[in-house]
Amino acid sequence: MRLLVAGSDRVDAGKTTFAVGLLEHAEAGVAKPRAGNDYWFDHDDYLAAAGEGRLYGKDARRLAAAGATGARPEALNPIHRLWTPAPGSGTGVLGRRDRAFLVDRVTVGGDERYVVNGRRELPRPVEAALPLSDATVVESLPEFNDVMGRLHRRALDEAADRIGALDRAVVESYADIARPIAGFEPDGVAVVEPGRARLYDGERYANACSVASGSAREGRLEERVEAVLELVEPRARVSLPPLAGERRGDPAAVADAYEPAYEALIATALE
Repeated sequence: MRLLVAGSDRVDAGKTTFAVGLLEHAEAGVAKPRAGNDYWFDHDDYLAAAGEGRLYGKDARRLAAAGATGARPEALNPIHRLWTPAPGSGTGVLGRRDRAFLVDRVTVGGDERYVVNGRRELPRPVEAALPLSDATVVESLPEFNDVMGRLHRRALDEAADRIGALDRAVVESYADIARPIAGFEPDGVAVVEPGRARLYDGERYANACSVASGSAREGRLEERVEAVLELVEPRARVSLPPLAGERRGDPAAVADAYEPAYEALIATALE
């Protein structure tokens, strides 16, 4: 059984808190194929990983800590992108006017590779912290797409294989992307936002993703949650109570608070 957790907001939808509790409730394995954070807005999170010469985010760290395997964040999150604000700098490699990517960490076959934006000067702490001497440098979208077609694609294929090998898997998407791997077909889907989750049949949700696909975003074709939800009706809507910080950090407490939502999601997946 494969359960997908997506969010209707680009940030702070509550996906990771929901996924952490679901891991506890369903006794499942976990994957977050793609993730990212910002050198400026998430600087504390960046420093926590960079202090170890690594690149990952707090969501992957939380999911890894909640899982039963003791896996490193990089193992369940093979692609992580470090962004930086770029106001007034024009369109960057990925076509964004408000921010630019600095570095991608891509984990393939257990090895960590790095891809660097050659059109941006990296902050000195980034150059000093990360092993970038053999990084691939890209300066245009066609060049980056070629690298993603070779390197990122391998990482996502490996993630899909790991997910497929699990009896029960919780897969968390990123930002407001409808699914983190093209062609991924979950059994049940929870689209999370503050205060509620909408639950969907996995096959119908995947079909809606296929119909909605076609808008070039972030260097590849992706389906946004908003576009997908226009094409499919939820099987159920469930309320999610607000949780104080201490309870959000305790998987068992989240599992207890969100139990009705988890039971409804599993029932949807088994229909």
